[in-house]
Amino acid sequence: MPRTKSAIKRLKIAERNRLRNKATRAMVRALMKKVISLSSAYAANPQPETLQEIQAAMSAAFSRIDKAAQKGVLHKNTAARRKARLSRIVQRSIAAAPSSS
Repeated sequence: MPRTKSAIKRLKIAERNRLRNKATRAMVRALMKKVISLSSAYAANPQPETLQEIQAAMSAAFSRIDKAAQKGVLHKNTAARRKARLSRIVQRSIAAAPSSS
């Protein structure tokens, strides 16, 4: 346990930052899962509304990933890798969707 005043303060700040980072990482994971589930739903049953939902979810996920990287929660290369994987998953599901013509 910390004994000095500065060490006690650092402990409090570290705990606060840990909880904030944990929430940010959880939000990033949730948004990524939402994009993946929407893209798999689109691959099974292509609907224009689903495609718009995918675009909105991807935009939200990319924004949150970029903010996490900016704040130092995620490394910039990790953020870039996650965004690339998400876009690749979406592109593959769109290509795999049966054409509705």
